Amino acid sequence: MSAKVLMIQGTASSVGKSVLVTALCRIFLQDGFKVAPFKAQNMALNSFVTREGGEIGRAQVVQAEAAGIEPTVDMNPVLLKPEADAKSQVIVLGKVIKTMKANQYYDYTPYLIRVIEDSLNRLRSIYDIVVIEGAGSPAEINLKEREIVNMRVARMANAPVLLVSDIDRGGVFASIIGTLELLTDEERDLVKGLIINKFRGDLALLKPGLDFLEKRSGKPVLGVIPYFRDIKIAQEDSVYLDERQADSSSQDVDIAIIRLPHIANYDDFDPLEKLGYTVRYITESSELGKPDLIILPGTKSTIADLVYLRERGIAPAIIQRAKAGTPVIGICGGYQMLGKTINDPDRVESPEISVAGLGLLDIETTFSQVKTTTQIGARVVANKGLFEGLSGVEIIGYEIHMGQSRSQNQAPAFQVVETPQGKADYFDGAVSDDCLIFGSYIHGLFHNVNFTHTLLNRLRQLRGLPVTDTIAIDKDEQYNELARIVRANLDMRQVYQIALGREHG
Repeated sequence: MSAKVLMIQGTASSVGKSVLVTALCRIFLQDGFKVAPFKAQNMALNSFVTREGGEIGRAQVVQAEAAGIEPTVDMNPVLLKPEADAKSQVIVLGKVIKTMKANQYYDYTPYLIRVIEDSLNRLRSIYDIVVIEGAGSPAEINLKEREIVNMRVARMANAPVLLVSDIDRGGVFASIIGTLELLTDEERDLVKGLIINKFRGDLALLKPGLDFLEKRSGKPVLGVIPYFRDIKIAQEDSVYLDERQADSSSQDVDIAIIRLPHIANYDDFDPLEKLGYTVRYITESSELGKPDLIILPGTKSTIADLVYLRERGIAPAIIQRAKAGTPVIGICGGYQMLGKTINDPDRVESPEISVAGLGLLDIETTFSQVKTTTQIGARVVANKGLFEGLSGVEIIGYEIHMGQSRSQNQAPAFQVVETPQGKADYFDGAVSDDCLIFGSYIHGLFHNVNFTHTLLNRLRQLRGLPVTDTIAIDKDEQYNELARIVRANLDMRQVYQIALGREHG
């Protein structure tokens, strides 16, 4: 039996589609359904590696977690990872195909339609409900003939669509009516309901606007979702970094994360905020100050972003702070930047064959056409500096990188002992002689509670501060709270009628 489908589309990017799909996945799970998320094409630098070694968007992983299932490449069959020079790396069913400019990609989309339909059909053969997420807006008239993620998917699956708009940014009524006006009659008929997201204020004052929307559009308003900040789930878009407010609940430890132009997998650092530390994203050298810890995150364009750091004066500021004793951590592309040299003989990332790194670790990185994508289990092998008390601690995470880094003199940070394929035995990362500077290819490192708690307490000790108790973040509680908020503000009776053709419960 083929699963029922429900599609969430938006009037624009960052209106809350991903979060609403996550909430619906948890609600349907709570109500006894086998449910899966699906997004035909995702453009994002936040990605994840499935158990089979396929790379998909991080948002679909979050949605799969909310649905209580293992993520697979069928949940996001096409992933675009933007690079420098207006190109994107194209990943299909978890594997890199090639890097393309936009016009090349559009010529490729007829093939991708078949891949997308096959993935969706596989999910529909397994689950009761598939919740489909669109991208951007379905009313981008310059893209409509070539898009493969919004109304084309809705028509393919004959999926009822709920249209979401963000009232917090203003212009919500014009956004909804304008979007509907730019759809064809067939597309407009697929839209079965409207949702207003991120509302602050008195709902009674909004009532005349809701009445207008229903009368003008002929579509029911299914709910008004309140604006909330206290649900801690991974975000898909880097727009989140613009909107976020630094959590200053703990003023005694200041963590500065360098916001690179092509920053990737910034959800690596969510646990640092959840634990109450002050986390600042830095775009100018003048903002750096004297933090207690500097982190260089992952990036899709290591060389271009390294050039950016030098042009903005951030690179010398990081070096100066490191020489003054400030601990520095690099993850993936940030790890590569910490080394002496980055080589790109095949010009995988840049016209430059070789560039100098920051020189804070004695490593050399060489890019190749082969991309490493794997989940890993590892243990800490470093045992002093930031790593004091951590030797032997086990962690899990995943690797996504094009380059390989080598050192003749620098000690490793971790030993990888397991992958989904079985036992493994190789070293990862590198640490400075005093173990105050280290880099690693492991994403998800700080999601390991014992590792992160011990490392941050060691940082506190180095600063002469008292240690703190371990705080565990329960993801299930976060998903349940999100579901509670959305369920309380969305007419689920109508949603079930739209999705299933009948009421539920």
